[in-house]
Amino acid sequence: MNQMKKIYYAIMVAGFLATGCNKSLLDTAPHDRYTEATFWKTPEAANAALTGCYSVLRNDGIFGGKGSNNATALWDETLSPNAYNKTNVMSFNAIAAGSQMPSSGGIISSRYSDCYGGIGRCNTFLKKVDEVPGMDENQKKVMKGQVLFLRGLYYFLLQNYYGGVPLILDPPNILTQSSLPRNKREEVVAQVLKDLDDAAAVLPLTYGASDKGRATKGAAMALKARVLLYEASPLLNPGNDQNKWTAAAAAAKAVMDLGGTGYGLFANYRNLFQKQNENNKEVIFDVQYMFPNQGNSFDLICSQYNSNAPLLGLAQAYYMKNGLPITDPASGYDAKRPYINRDPRLQGTITFPTDIYQGKTVDSSRFAITGYGVKKFSVYDTLAPAQADKDLKGGQSEINFIVLRYADILMMYAEAQNEAAGPDASVYAALNQIRDRIGMPRFAANLTKDDMRKEIRHERRVEFACEGLYYNDIRRWKTAETELNTEIYDFAGKVLEKRTFNPKRDYWWPIPQTEKDLNPNLEQNPGY
Repeated sequence: MNQMKKIYYAIMVAGFLATGCNKSLLDTAPHDRYTEATFWKTPEAANAALTGCYSVLRNDGIFGGKGSNNATALWDETLSPNAYNKTNVMSFNAIAAGSQMPSSGGIISSRYSDCYGGIGRCNTFLKKVDEVPGMDENQKKVMKGQVLFLRGLYYFLLQNYYGGVPLILDPPNILTQSSLPRNKREEVVAQVLKDLDDAAAVLPLTYGASDKGRATKGAAMALKARVLLYEASPLLNPGNDQNKWTAAAAAAKAVMDLGGTGYGLFANYRNLFQKQNENNKEVIFDVQYMFPNQGNSFDLICSQYNSNAPLLGLAQAYYMKNGLPITDPASGYDAKRPYINRDPRLQGTITFPTDIYQGKTVDSSRFAITGYGVKKFSVYDTLAPAQADKDLKGGQSEINFIVLRYADILMMYAEAQNEAAGPDASVYAALNQIRDRIGMPRFAANLTKDDMRKEIRHERRVEFACEGLYYNDIRRWKTAETELNTEIYDFAGKVLEKRTFNPKRDYWWPIPQTEKDLNPNLEQNPGY
């Protein structure tokens, strides 16, 4: 042994002897951060973990807000015939134009990874929360119910866009989970429904004022209704199994009949989406934002960037105030004054040339991409903004994004019940509540089942415009191959681009290439 090795050996021995005399030196746990072993020790830690499960809702891949200029919830609309994302931020326009690929990145990769990030947090919470000492058992049960709802929501999003995905119910473990194959989509849906039923069984109808935004029994039941409606629709129910429509109608009716919640339609359609009216009786579940803790960029996107620009097709879809489409010669539509005497939801949702916006008359240059802008989910409207709101920067806006609202429950019931039993009195009753709110004529009596289906699909388009639902509607109705295989136009009828949609491929997003690189066992969707 040479001299250097002898010295090194002596130092090592001395070190071992020293640590043998002072056992505290063997404690290598960090004192400036939590570890898995030290975290789950207090009720406060459990509450922090629960908050972490909710926090993923504001990630770029879900509803957005964490990025300084992020507004994912609003950009979802640009996947549909209703709006246009000219700059292709987060690859939204690539999907709308039918040019998405596994390597496109953007929302295709972030939605997949963020959903699994949320699932991992939920799985860890469900596994570890029972280890926390000193917690009230009923409180723990309610917390578990919230997490089951969130896991159900994250898995619902995954299967809705990608189809079957690996179904993981245990905390993250790279050794056992990194090579899992995809489960069948139906297996994922079955787990979603189980999670939502289990959540509904333990969640309360309401919370106190300090717990606004938490998942309730009604939220779990409403999401279940959406899941079942999608399952009953043509894309996923090609054989038109009537039992699926009946189940969807029953799930929506259960929310309508749920006592003790106070659910109903908010009186004013435009004000429903204003900050001062958040958490009103129409809101069943929303994503909560608060600056400076975590805001969004909805106001910036709507008033300046215009990256969710409405299209001419959406503006033309709104009926006249008398309930007739603008194509009907008896409607009274005046092409020289196209926005006069229209369905009030048009002016409550978008701004257009000749409209008054932020105290000024809108001309064609104000929203130069299409001529249209969005009011919904923004503080900006007709009046000039207050001084405090004149320059809302990225991440400073606070309006919550509504994921589930009571009007959707009424519409889901009407659609499912019409398919299951035809346009009976209950279908009219549900739909006419929505028309009554905005002062539009009620639906014509004695409509056939096919006629009512057309009216319901139209009503969904204008009622939920700019809320990110229409893309999934045209997918599940299997009409995307028509509605996304067309040219899109600005307010003056100028062609902006030609969109394409391959029905053999584009009803599903590709599994992101980044995920396949990590896990070659993930089978790619057809056509990619």
